[in-house]
Amino acid sequence: MPTVDDILEHIGEFNFFQKQTFFLLCLISVAFTPIYVGIVFLGFTPDHRCRSPGVAELSRRCGWSLAEELNYSVPGPGPEGQCLRYAVDWNQSALGCLDPLAGLAANGSPLPLGPCDQGWVYDTPGSSIVTEFNLVCADSWMLDLFQSAVNVGFFIGSMSIGYIADRFGRKPCLLITILINASSGVLMAIAPNYTSMLIFRLIQGLVSKAGWLIGYILSKNTCECSCGSKVTEFVGLNYRRTVGIFYQVAFTVGLLMLAGVAYVLPHWRWLQFTVTLPNFCFLLYYWCVPESPRWLISQNKSAKAMKIIKHIAKKNGKPLPGSLQSLRPEEEVGEKLNPSFLDLVRTPQIRKHTLILMYNWFTSSVLYQGLIMHMGLAGSNIYLDFFYSALVEFPAAFIIILTIDRIGRRYPWAMSNMVAGAACLASVFIPEDLYWLRVTAACLGRMGITVAYEMVCLVNAELYPTFIRNLGVLVCSSMCDIGGILTPFLVYRLTDIWHELPLVVFAAVGLIAGALVLLLPETKGKTLPETIEEVENMQRSGKNKDKMIYIEVKKLDTPLN
Repeated sequence: MPTVDDILEHIGEFNFFQKQTFFLLCLISVAFTPIYVGIVFLGFTPDHRCRSPGVAELSRRCGWSLAEELNYSVPGPGPEGQCLRYAVDWNQSALGCLDPLAGLAANGSPLPLGPCDQGWVYDTPGSSIVTEFNLVCADSWMLDLFQSAVNVGFFIGSMSIGYIADRFGRKPCLLITILINASSGVLMAIAPNYTSMLIFRLIQGLVSKAGWLIGYILSKNTCECSCGSKVTEFVGLNYRRTVGIFYQVAFTVGLLMLAGVAYVLPHWRWLQFTVTLPNFCFLLYYWCVPESPRWLISQNKSAKAMKIIKHIAKKNGKPLPGSLQSLRPEEEVGEKLNPSFLDLVRTPQIRKHTLILMYNWFTSSVLYQGLIMHMGLAGSNIYLDFFYSALVEFPAAFIIILTIDRIGRRYPWAMSNMVAGAACLASVFIPEDLYWLRVTAACLGRMGITVAYEMVCLVNAELYPTFIRNLGVLVCSSMCDIGGILTPFLVYRLTDIWHELPLVVFAAVGLIAGALVLLLPETKGKTLPETIEEVENMQRSGKNKDKMIYIEVKKLDTPLN
């Protein structure tokens, strides 16, 4: 009795139906972008200073320029000028137009400073959640919390979506997550205060990554990234890796579109509305995207699965032979075992794989999100910088496609981490006036970490035996969201100490990640390991292979007597 893969070989592994479905699901990946990195525009922090009642009127009366007004009324540059003001009544008539504060200080001592109890003035034509809710100075940590909340939602949602999708089906879960995501996004756009906005952002995090992962499952092959169940869907085996990579390329398209939309709509509420409303259109997928036939078979609903397969064959213009019109579920090879978390650290090689993979998931998330957030604090043209750095993600995808089956996984993966770390370190020493050199270094760092991020998704499943493969991917990839929770605090707090300090930290963790990858075995051309023993022997077999090649070369170099 044939399996779904057997049937797909006859009716088309990636023909018209799969391409149509893949395109529709890629739109979900595009729409996920504003939630993942929208903080750059939603939480933009412009230059600001304390609002001092009376300063504007005095400036108008005296005919001051903006530079003169700032020179007279702001204590100084940096945090002091942004978070403190002169404790002076600017409405008193005794203040003159030339150095109005002269003579107010007693015995030549500096004027007393006070908090910004009248609010702030922001130098921006638009608005952000920072300018509307005054998330600066003592309350600046609330911006960190805003982005961390969405990553908390990612963590919880991705940990639970595997079970939910296996229990209730892919399609219902997809539609429900779309509806909740769209509704909470709109409610966030009209939230009257910070607390309600934070709650709606958390809800978006709970469902948005879950919906993205379900789309990934349906469009590719496995729910490798945090889903925890092994199911194959619409695409044939030969196309799964490429489809998975291009599903993430759709995310890059979303980055480019986000930069353009944010430029046209500099007010955060309108921006949030605009990027959220298209999600309601995805509810039309009820009529466009069928349920996974593989899931139906797993639920003993073979008749419904065969109906969908016949629909696929018709769409692809392929006949379905009578010998293939019955189905059997795909069975797991080997003994049925119950995995536990201890299995991930019980033996030396698997323990090493687990620790290195966890660190690399964490590093990829911190560097990817951190570089985007830090770029938003650079003070240059945020829209162009965001656009340029997103463009380099396209060659990153092609680098992976061209290298993984020719060079292998380990060296491109290690090199990409090291390039990202080295680019971050170089950026620290490039002067501000060398703008294009700084942009080039930033783009190299972004391309490197994008390659590393996609590579860890690919390799993670290849380093575990069958019975703990999904558990290993689930546990290791959860560090991605842990990294996302910590990144806002890391970027925004360290920037307050020194603007380039986050880049120094990124450089260190990136270079360490690259070095650790070299300790992993190469998985190119190897079948997925079935048992713990096979994993434990992976490194040894690789060394033996290198040794045999060396011996053969030495034989060739030995002269004949």
